[in-house]
Amino acid sequence: MASIKDDRGFNQGFELVKSTEVRMRRRAEWMASEMQQHENATLLEIGCGTGEVSYWLAQQTKAQVLGTDLCVPFIEDARKKFVLPNLQYEVLDFNNPEQVKGRKFDYIVGNGILHHLYYKLPAALTTLHELLHQNGKIVFLEPNIYNPYCAVIFNIARNWANLEPDEMAFSKSYITRLLKGAGFGNIQVDYKDFLLPGIPDFLIQPSITVGDVLEKIPVVNKVSQSLFIRAEK
Repeated sequence: MASIKDDRGFNQGFELVKSTEVRMRRRAEWMASEMQQHENATLLEIGCGTGEVSYWLAQQTKAQVLGTDLCVPFIEDARKKFVLPNLQYEVLDFNNPEQVKGRKFDYIVGNGILHHLYYKLPAALTTLHELLHQNGKIVFLEPNIYNPYCAVIFNIARNWANLEPDEMAFSKSYITRLLKGAGFGNIQVDYKDFLLPGIPDFLIQPSITVGDVLEKIPVVNKVSQSLFIRAEK
């Protein structure tokens, strides 16, 4: 399965074979389920890549969606492929005060983004907190360091996977502690998803079915592929 590289040569995901698309669509649905559905809501996706999740969220939530990424070619591609009246794409660094000055959002979301900022997470989470309206909410899915696949990728196969120097998966306890430190409340972090990208088509539904069961089993669920993170301002 071919990876999608940004303009710096780092791996930022995988081509949309069936399993990868199913996986991403499910994640967009989980994000949407955490939101109140109304047209006046404002939603920021950071690290939107080539734009699929922002597009699906704009369809599902009817919110005013802004998909952002640091990679210019990604944003240019997203603008060509996905057009909706409530959807925009922009090259934006949310950690740059000048680029986000005066902006506020009801929801900020991301799929596998916070772990790119592992060594800057306290400051990044504080910035996200500031970018939210009062009672606003963040929703993220991030790799779980206790998942065997993630552990190998982040600890052993970093060069093979073309990871950025600052990328590192983390644990539920780690992100919970940092969210509290950044001022977030109503923090929920669940173990989520056993569907890996790139598996053969015939294994997709069995993986989903088995994964839905494993997510509910204490201890076993701690090796899920991702952490489902929600927190409010």
